Amino acid sequence: MGTPVDPVPEVIRRALADASDAPGYPLTAGTPALRAAIAAWVSRACGAGVDGLGVLPTIGSKELVAWLPTLLGIGPGDVVVVPSIAYPTYEDGARLAGATVVRTDSLTSLGPTPRVRLVWVNSPGNPTGRVLPAAHLRKVVDWARERGAVVASDECYLPLGWSAEPISVLSPQVSGGSYAGVLAVHSLSKRSNLAGYRAGFVAGDPALVAELLKVRKHAGMIVPAPVQAAMVAALEDERHAEEQRERYRARREVLRAAFTAAGFTVEHSEAGLYLWLTRGEDCWQTVDWLARRGILVAAGVFYGPTAGQHVRVALTESDEHIAAVAARLA
Repeated sequence: MGTPVDPVPEVIRRALADASDAPGYPLTAGTPALRAAIAAWVSRACGAGVDGLGVLPTIGSKELVAWLPTLLGIGPGDVVVVPSIAYPTYEDGARLAGATVVRTDSLTSLGPTPRVRLVWVNSPGNPTGRVLPAAHLRKVVDWARERGAVVASDECYLPLGWSAEPISVLSPQVSGGSYAGVLAVHSLSKRSNLAGYRAGFVAGDPALVAELLKVRKHAGMIVPAPVQAAMVAALEDERHAEEQRERYRARREVLRAAFTAAGFTVEHSEAGLYLWLTRGEDCWQTVDWLARRGILVAAGVFYGPTAGQHVRVALTESDEHIAAVAARLA
């Protein structure tokens, strides 16, 4: 269903244990070592320059997604734009702030409204695995800047490109070399199997990051010191990430072949941890058909009203369970 099952790499567990004697309060902004590790990773993975880049650790990425509208001072009368098929927490966060949610993949459909304060983009997408091209992302950034809105890009699956190469909103191709009005949200849950650690971060506009830090200090949104040390180890080690990526690649090949042979159509799914599948029927019929074979998937309607004929299949199962799924579909 989407939760990592593979072991936490030893290099990360060792760093966590070594930092476990932590009687004092941790830094909300992150230790200097963590801030440097985040900036260096963002430079490598996102093609961003570290000069003028704001970074901030978060308690996983979900809490930031849920509370970002509130932290930015967005409220009643404001509009938050989310993708038409999307991770539910984008909408949940806007509703927590009392804002109006608009689901759309085309900003031109919004018209001249001045009320848009935040635009969420997600590439690679959850649940679809869709990768947005640089030109599309650049148009979104330009559109938002013209209106004084913030673009928040959920890039938790960025390291997992398969048939397409994902690009970060922080890349000069998208940002134009400026981080103004742009935030990129990242997570170590998938890359490093750290879902249980709650380890994420946000990078981008230093003025926006400073505002987030100011509020988060008072709200107690602080990553524990041992987890911060573990994050440094995770970000500085690419070997474990490549090994995990290879596991997911192999599992993806098995599942894609098995579901295709069973009559499913795979749509998008160019990157990320999921296959977006359809049999051209109501998604609950598909869920039931698979459940009768001992296979649990997520119904497409969880992610938006236009996804009623799709299901989401995750690559996050053991090799043994992945093989069992293939056998049950044969």
